[in-house]
Amino acid sequence: MTRRVNLRSDTVTQPTPAMREAIAAAVVGDDGFGEDPTINELETRFARLVGKEAAVFVPTGVMGNQIAIRVLTGPGDMVVAGRETHVVGFEMGAAARNSSVQFAVVDDSTGTLALREVLDIIDAEEDHHPHVAMVAVENTHMASGGTPIDVVDLVALAGAIGGRPMHLDGARLFNAVVASGTSAAQFAAPATTVMCCLSKGLCAPVGSLLAGPADIMERARVERKRLGGGMRQGGFLAAAGLVALDTMIDRLSEDHIRARQLAVLFADTFPEAEYDPTTCRTNIVAFNHPQARQIVAELGALGVWGDTIGPRRARFVTHADIDDDDLAFVAGVLARFKPSVH
Repeated sequence: MTRRVNLRSDTVTQPTPAMREAIAAAVVGDDGFGEDPTINELETRFARLVGKEAAVFVPTGVMGNQIAIRVLTGPGDMVVAGRETHVVGFEMGAAARNSSVQFAVVDDSTGTLALREVLDIIDAEEDHHPHVAMVAVENTHMASGGTPIDVVDLVALAGAIGGRPMHLDGARLFNAVVASGTSAAQFAAPATTVMCCLSKGLCAPVGSLLAGPADIMERARVERKRLGGGMRQGGFLAAAGLVALDTMIDRLSEDHIRARQLAVLFADTFPEAEYDPTTCRTNIVAFNHPQARQIVAELGALGVWGDTIGPRRARFVTHADIDDDDLAFVAGVLARFKPSVH
């Protein structure tokens, strides 16, 4: 059987032994009544970490993003976001389905929103365009290759949008923290709400958190229930989340180092992609290639599992379950690899 190195996503991580122990020992209650002490502890811990008043534990990052849209917008409103952000392209039209909003998308090819385009969309309200109710940003920016957004850019954006709320999709926020040395609270300060996944690089089996002002988080609990996200004795899952916050953040630097090594390997293997490996700053190697779907499929057959995030864009993601021996295997496969059809 061909060996398999799974670089499809950092969502494939397995919970650590410490997480499994915490799950088994967790003290739980009914979170629907606010009586699960482990969930309460996790929400308090995360809110403090990102400098917000309160937080809500949700099953998934998509639900966290969707709740933020529901509490910060109304039907018919416009949400400004990057063209390649998760909330626009990777949530299967959830915002339109759940909140009856529409997106105005701007260039975010470098990971940062084009500020002039954002302001033009807001200014167009004077010309009978829809009301811009919020702006959504993503940090790290997955599609551009896990790019951390500079906090200076976030501050500038928040200051320019005229008091409108900003939602920070921080699914991989702690990758940005480790890569930049900027704290989670500094990144989150310009935003009204912030979401972070525990089940990606932090290795928890399930769960994300949404944080913001206390009154907005109370509304978020209502929307969580409407979306079916109440988990009752969810403290078993929250226990793993606490371990994730305590033990898995600093080690993300290991993923970043290995991703940079992978970036060089892929750049050397596919010079036609014109991929600059120095742009890889966190744990995502992403590059354009005219045969992206083909090369991902053929590498997968050889044991190097990746994915595509568009017809001509390939992605390979490092995580805690990838080690140096796995990288050596990938290097060997790439050294011999030639696409079957050029």
